[in-house]
Amino acid sequence: MTTTLEKKTANLGVAWEGIYGYSQAVQVKDTIYLSGQLSHDGEGKLVAPAALDASGKPVNFDAMADQMRQTYQNAIKLLAEFGATLDNVVEETLYVLDVDAAFKVAGEVRKELYGAGQPAVASNLIGVSRLAFPDQLIEITFRAIV
Repeated sequence: MTTTLEKKTANLGVAWEGIYGYSQAVQVKDTIYLSGQLSHDGEGKLVAPAALDASGKPVNFDAMADQMRQTYQNAIKLLAEFGATLDNVVEETLYVLDVDAAFKVAGEVRKELYGAGQPAVASNLIGVSRLAFPDQLIEITFRAIV
């Protein structure tokens, strides 16, 4: 007997959803999985892009907090598609180009967005060598329960 897994999906309408071929968010039963979110606006333009040197590497990580805030805003928009909020998030993973720069601003930004001094969410902070776009400093995945 074969059963089909019932999935509900949501997207943000950015070009790379079709180019890469994926959904920004998928709900299966009571769990919502958000693909890696980044700091783009509604038209797919990166908010607070990092300044790049001649080789295409970030000159500094001063835009980390602004990129992080916009990334959470995109997650909030997707969660709303399922009737959820950041209160439903149980786990997040932050992928960053610079762990020190992210750690420096993450506490403030996360507390602000979650609205709590110690958000009730498991969190992972992982340093990576590259993200999808050269001027991108952070990408965050989320898992939420409704």
